[in-house]
Amino acid sequence: MQVLVMALMSHPGSSHSIHSRIIQCKIRQNGVNSFANTVDSARMRSPSWSSLKVKPSLSSVGIGLGSRHGRQVTVAASPPTEDAVISTEPLTKEDLVGYLASGCKPKENWRIGTEHEKFGFEIGTLNPMKYEQIAELLNGISERFDWDKIMEGENIIGLKQNNQSISLEPGGQFELSGAPLETLHQTCAEVNSHLYQVKAVAEEMGIGFLGIGFQPKWRREDIPIMPKVNLDFDSEADMIKKFRAGLALQPIATALFANSPFTEGKPNGYLSMRSQIWTDTDNNRSGMLPFVFDDSFGFEQYVEYALDVPMYFVYRKKKYIDCAGMSFRDFLAGKLPSLPGEYPTLNDWENHLTTIFPEVRLKRYLEMRGADGGPWRRLCALPAFWVGLLYDNDSLQNVLDMIADWTLEEREMLRNKVPKEGLKTPFRDGLLKHVAQEVLKISKDGLERRGFKEAGFLNELTEVVNTGITPAEKLLALYHGKWGRSVDPVFEELLY
Repeated sequence: MQVLVMALMSHPGSSHSIHSRIIQCKIRQNGVNSFANTVDSARMRSPSWSSLKVKPSLSSVGIGLGSRHGRQVTVAASPPTEDAVISTEPLTKEDLVGYLASGCKPKENWRIGTEHEKFGFEIGTLNPMKYEQIAELLNGISERFDWDKIMEGENIIGLKQNNQSISLEPGGQFELSGAPLETLHQTCAEVNSHLYQVKAVAEEMGIGFLGIGFQPKWRREDIPIMPKVNLDFDSEADMIKKFRAGLALQPIATALFANSPFTEGKPNGYLSMRSQIWTDTDNNRSGMLPFVFDDSFGFEQYVEYALDVPMYFVYRKKKYIDCAGMSFRDFLAGKLPSLPGEYPTLNDWENHLTTIFPEVRLKRYLEMRGADGGPWRRLCALPAFWVGLLYDNDSLQNVLDMIADWTLEEREMLRNKVPKEGLKTPFRDGLLKHVAQEVLKISKDGLERRGFKEAGFLNELTEVVNTGITPAEKLLALYHGKWGRSVDPVFEELLY
C-alpha cells in the first residue's frame, strides 16, 4: 500500500538549526515550472516503468539491487518521464536545485492521494497471477467501469480515469495511484470504490488480492511492497523540518505497520522483512541520510547527495539506455559514456531521483517509505498517521522537540533493530512502544486540529501501540497455532 499526500497543482499533473540561506520557492524564469508541468503530464503517459530489468511478459522493467550477501532484490520505481522537452542548453546544478524548490506550495493547496499495491493470486491454487489474467482483469475493469486503457503495442499495461491510474509493478502487483483529494474521508471513499471495482471483476475470474508487505509463499524474485506517503512543503525550512521528523519517526511507522514475517512459506525471523531488506541493500542509495540533520542541509545538499548516487538508466524514445554505475555529474558535463556529447533534461533528473531509495526521499515533495503493505482496514491509517504529524504546525513542532536530542547512533539503532523487534525494541529507559504511544497521540491531536473529523482513521493503530503487538506478530501467532504452521491461510486472512 502506498500513500501520497500531494498538492493540487494548477496544471495536470526543528529543533535542529536551519541555515539562514533559504531558497525562495517561487516561479523561476529558467523554466523550472514548465519542465515540472511537462513531467507531471508525462508520468501519466508511461505507467509501465518498474525497473531496469526487462520483464517482457509485463512490458515493464525493474531495478535489480544487490545486497552485501549476494541477494538480488527487484524493486519498483516510479514511471519514467518522457523526454518530451529537449534541453537547448546544459543544465546547471542551480537548475537541479530549482527543480526541487519548485515543489514548494502554499498549505491551502496541499492534498492527499493514496497509492497501494496488491499481490494478485489464483484463489484455487494460491499461485500468482499470469499476465493473461492481468490483461483480462484490466480489460474487464475498463469495460465495466469506464476506464481508459493504456497500451504498449498490443498489450494492455494499465488504466486511467480522470486523475487516477492503475498500473502493474515488477511482480505483477496491481497498483492504484489515486487522485489528489482534500480529506482522508475522500481518500478512503476512493480506495473503497477501487477495491469494489477490482473485486467485482476479479472474483468472477477466481482471482484474489493479498494485502501484505512481502510475498509470503512464492519462490520468485524478492519483490517487497514499498509503501509511500508523500508530503508537501511550503518552503525550504518547512522541507527540512519534515525531512528530519520523517527520518526520525520512520522506524515507528515500520513497527506499527510491520506485516511481512513470511518468506517462501515459513517465518523469516523478522516482523518486517521488507524493511530488513533495505538495511542490506545498496547503501549508495538507501538508508537514514544522516546529513539531513546537519546545520547546512537544504535543497542544495540533497542535490549533491543525489549527484553522487550512481545512475541506472536514461530514457530516450521509449527505450532504456543502460547507464549503470555512471555519474550524473558527468552527464551534466556532456560526458556520459552511454550518450557522449548529450546533456540531461530535468526529466532525466526526475528519473534519476526515482532510483534513490532512502527511508525518506526528496523530489518535489517528501516521500515517507517506512511502512509495509497491509489489508483494507489499514489502508487509511497510514496517511492519517503522517498527515496528523506533519500537516499540523503544532504537531510537527512537538515531534521536532521530541527528537531534538536523539543521536545519530540512536536513529540508526532503531532503523536496524525495529524490523526484527518491532515495538519491543529497547529505547533509552523504556521500549519503542512507549515512544509510539506519544507519537500516536501527537498525530491524533493534529488530525483533530485539522477539523475534518479524521482522527478515527487512527483507531486501527491504537490497539497496536497499547498492546505493543504488531500485525506481523499476530500473523506469527496464527501460524504457530490455528494455522498449523502453514502460511496458506494468510491468503484468506489478508484478502482484500
